Amino acid sequence: MLASPTARVHGKRGRHQGGSMASKGDVSRRGFLAGAAGLGAFAVAGMAGCSPKAAGEKSSGKGAAAKGASMRATSLDPYEVPAWAGADPEVADADIVDTRECDLLIVGAGNGGMAAAAYAASQGVDIIVCEKGTVVGGTRHWFAALGTRPFVEKGLTVDRQRLMGEIVRYSSGCCNQDLIRMWMDESNEMFEFVDSIMTPAGAHVVADDHEMPGGMGGTSFYTPPFEHHYVDEKGGRDFEERNVLFEKYIKERGYEVSFGHDLVKLEGDVEAGVTGALFKLEKGYARVKARKGVLLTTGGYSANPEMLTALSPITVKSVTALGYNQNNMGGGIQAAVRFGAVKDLTSATMIFDRGLVAPGTAAGYTKESIEAGMPQFPGNGQFNPGTQPFLKVDMTGRRFCMESAQYDYPAHAVAQRPGGVYVSVWDANFGEDVQRFHTLGCSAGTRMRVQSVKRDDGTYDLDTFFKKELEDGRLQKADTLDELADKLGFAGEHKKNFLASCERYNELYDKGEDEDFFKEGYRLSELRTPPFYGATLGGTLLTTLDGVRINGDCQALAPSGNPIPRLYCAGDCSGSVFAGNYPDQLHGFACGRTMTEAIHAVRHATA
Repeated sequence: MLASPTARVHGKRGRHQGGSMASKGDVSRRGFLAGAAGLGAFAVAGMAGCSPKAAGEKSSGKGAAAKGASMRATSLDPYEVPAWAGADPEVADADIVDTRECDLLIVGAGNGGMAAAAYAASQGVDIIVCEKGTVVGGTRHWFAALGTRPFVEKGLTVDRQRLMGEIVRYSSGCCNQDLIRMWMDESNEMFEFVDSIMTPAGAHVVADDHEMPGGMGGTSFYTPPFEHHYVDEKGGRDFEERNVLFEKYIKERGYEVSFGHDLVKLEGDVEAGVTGALFKLEKGYARVKARKGVLLTTGGYSANPEMLTALSPITVKSVTALGYNQNNMGGGIQAAVRFGAVKDLTSATMIFDRGLVAPGTAAGYTKESIEAGMPQFPGNGQFNPGTQPFLKVDMTGRRFCMESAQYDYPAHAVAQRPGGVYVSVWDANFGEDVQRFHTLGCSAGTRMRVQSVKRDDGTYDLDTFFKKELEDGRLQKADTLDELADKLGFAGEHKKNFLASCERYNELYDKGEDEDFFKEGYRLSELRTPPFYGATLGGTLLTTLDGVRINGDCQALAPSGNPIPRLYCAGDCSGSVFAGNYPDQLHGFACGRTMTEAIHAVRHATA
């Protein structure tokens, strides 16, 4: 049960004005007040939606009724609730067992929700935080921010013109550039607030400033110096995760996260604005009234196969492994759309080329494929060596792409080929090859981790490095390429194609030039030194990045283009940033914009 809002606010303010945390809160408050007003959030725990009614049946909630009449009058396009959004449930007053009030309701306790809650707590805002799960969401460690102290001390700056152009290009022009500029302007203040909580906990910030040598595949990808993460004194992570620290921070100020609150419905009127939300509890429902606003930080819809199938068919055709939060059912997006908000027109998923599966496994993520036991979703989620730019062939044995590309390119390419999976091949020179490839971002971890099995003579103990995958049968090893082809399931013409592709790849390596797909010469490798390894791969789905369309103040938009009063979205349940894919060479961009949006939304709602 939540404490009385009045009692809780008085208690938290008393603690904030005195005690050990006061100076930190005061410093961060003054820093933020110097800026403008409004940010968003990376949502972690998605809120489950309600089961849809029959096709064409109208939702009967108050918001839906208003949109049916007034939205059609104010928008150029008629508004219809899409089937994937479901319908608002009918909830009798007798079923409401708990009612609370606050100034700002935060729905979702992930990267965005907890950043919003911590900042709101530092400002003495009367908040209630509702989370579907039983704990705060997992922390995304890397985040991007511009012009921060760690980079200023290194003398490094971000070319904002080039960065804006890169983001616009990645999104094919679908992003809201006012929103991008807000993130650029306010991300440093976000960093200062986050750092004021992380540093006292024994976490030390690291500013990553790696550049991509020569771009990728002839394309000059901009890798700006703005990625941050935290380590302990020994370079590890022997400290509590950021979201756990945020939860402790708000508890010290008299707040708490209300777990087991599953969002089912927004309340209010689409034109007059949101007044609160209804949540399903273990028994009955809870109503939370919000005087100043509702901030949705509920995550994407990666755990909802029906919604994913409807909105991102290319993803379901290539996914073989899951790396997402199981609570990310898209409930926040569904509730907002049922209320009258509009969603991005183009989908965007964070899918990485690391979904290692056993040979013979087909890709696909639909309700039917799951019920049929396909594909095999391994528990480890990501096989990071899958990103390394070794030879990749489709299930006919033919090379099909320029392997030196960002994480989702191979998955997108193979989604349109038989089986939706492909094979990556390397030989005993794996250790030396990945050092030369010099990939960045999280894929650089393979380059670093393989050093742990380097022998005194300079060779690498690859059997130890790949021990788990070799034992469970997902990674294949053989003394000849012919034997490897058999283990990978290639037969007949497909086996001939596979062996010819390997032979041709050796020719290209000898020439030092990729005449077929134009990959950089330094990222070619040979297939001559046994043993040989083959990995059957699809995409590892982390999250979806398209959501409710928002403006530069993170306000949800109606079909008319006007903001819906008091309704805010941040992070993965919000849209207006990504389209088609995630720009993985902008390391930390997703989480950085999430926390910046979240804090901005708090400021704008309570200004």
